[in-house]
Amino acid sequence: MSSISQNISQIHDDIQEASVINASHEKITLVAVSKGQNFNKIIEAFDVGILNFGENYLQEALDKKKQLEKFPIQWHFLGPIQSNKCKLIAENFNWVHSVDRIKVMKLLNDNRPSNVPPLNICIQINTSGEETKSGIPIKDAKIQLIELIQALKELPKLKLRGIMSIPSNIENIKQVVDEFKAMHILYSELKNEIDTIDTLSMGMSSDFKLAIEYGSNLVRIGTAIFGARAIKTQGDDN
Repeated sequence: MSSISQNISQIHDDIQEASVINASHEKITLVAVSKGQNFNKIIEAFDVGILNFGENYLQEALDKKKQLEKFPIQWHFLGPIQSNKCKLIAENFNWVHSVDRIKVMKLLNDNRPSNVPPLNICIQINTSGEETKSGIPIKDAKIQLIELIQALKELPKLKLRGIMSIPSNIENIKQVVDEFKAMHILYSELKNEIDTIDTLSMGMSSDFKLAIEYGSNLVRIGTAIFGARAIKTQGDDN
């Protein structure tokens, strides 16, 4: 059985290989998805250079953040956002990848402490059309994004960094590629229009190499780093 260190080394090699044909030619950020993993595994990943960790469940994430407060970790919130969780998310995370409503943006902004940098956000796009996935439907993305971006002008404690997606959970590679291509087109258009946009967050353990080839510059990888989760959770298979 390979160690976390060996897994991360292999992933870096895979990222480097995929980056050769990356559509964006941008540096790739690796976010280790640590949901369902214990403190020791997070520390092991941190010790070999991982600074960005992603969590889907608020209470689990807050417990880890408290236990690991001496480590200069960048915490990314990846899960669906409930209005009653916005205050704690705004207070405790550096990034939120799953924003898709003006109401949530306003709550995150209003609850972001004034003594910390603006909260980095990505707007989630639903490329698969699956009702179980959150996000703005890709077919309506341009119209709804204009509304969200307009609202952001009045929310100074938020910084729009890019867009995020979770592709179809199917074996049809062509479908997944089509979704990645659509995201890259949308990202490129937004990047040309908005100075702060620099992040296309897509790609997980099973498809991160493909995602990078089609323009992703931030991948969210859990199982390929840590192995099976100690705590069984529902949702995307990062």
